[in-house]
Amino acid sequence: MQMLIQETDEEHGLTMSGIIGRLESYGVKAERKSIYDDLYLLREFGLDIVTRKGQTTEYYIGSRDFEFPELTLLVDAVQSSKFLTEKKSNALIKKLESLASIHEAKLLKRQVYVAGRIKMQNESIFYNVDAIQHAIIWKRMIAFKYYDYDIEKKKVARREGHIYKVTPVGLVYIDEYYYLVTWSEKYGGFANYRVDRMVGIEILEEYGDRIPSSANFNLSEYCQRKISMFGGEDTRVQLVFDKTLMNPVIDRFGKDVRTEIINDDTARAYIAIASSGPFFGWLTQFGDKIKIDHPESLKQDYLDFLKKIQKNYKTKK
Repeated sequence: MQMLIQETDEEHGLTMSGIIGRLESYGVKAERKSIYDDLYLLREFGLDIVTRKGQTTEYYIGSRDFEFPELTLLVDAVQSSKFLTEKKSNALIKKLESLASIHEAKLLKRQVYVAGRIKMQNESIFYNVDAIQHAIIWKRMIAFKYYDYDIEKKKVARREGHIYKVTPVGLVYIDEYYYLVTWSEKYGGFANYRVDRMVGIEILEEYGDRIPSSANFNLSEYCQRKISMFGGEDTRVQLVFDKTLMNPVIDRFGKDVRTEIINDDTARAYIAIASSGPFFGWLTQFGDKIKIDHPESLKQDYLDFLKKIQKNYKTKK
């Protein structure tokens, strides 16, 4: 079974004499009849052993738990994930390669390029996620410290080393980072934390606060409103946009976003969004092809946002 899994695929098979020869190299003597019996038992066990007849008869593994295109997709995801360190990325990719034949593993290696990519330096991120998941399952509170980078790129504990004590609600992966969504009964609201900036996570014996039914919380909808997981007051917004922007509007707010056609070139979208810098930044990338149509207060906030940017680019006459 090990020989077939590691050394065969649709392009590479093992002949009967090849199997017998390989077994002999392990100090195992076998004859054709016993090999036929072994192949039968392995098929009964559930291994998809395919027989290919030609000038010689070959045996190879047909279907696997992960097909080669699936492994390629997973390797791409691992090597491009910022939240994984270079060391952890390489370790995971090596494990993924072991799920393919040695021949397919070589093809996976050819496409791998991890060194030099933007990666986390904090190896504990991997274990932070695991601890948070357990706290959510066990309905326990967690405690941790949170840090930022100062102007010298040094880690500085936020609020002079304050220990945050929160109820974890859910983990979300947005813009290539993991965020923890938390609920606070004391403050009556939700807050978000970048998991890679959390240190010293401890699962407490204390049970978490219960989210009141009046909060009407839905994690998926919450993430759509909080662009880049920045806070801000939820606002109902109408956007008027060029028809060429339907793809990015759906990418950002989902296919179920309510829209209506204004004319052949323009449409309107109705959304609920946290009015914050990341939302304004998302709007700005599309220039004059999109605008806030309602409410007026948000239009003014957006104008103020643009004016502040404009001040940085004033030139002397």
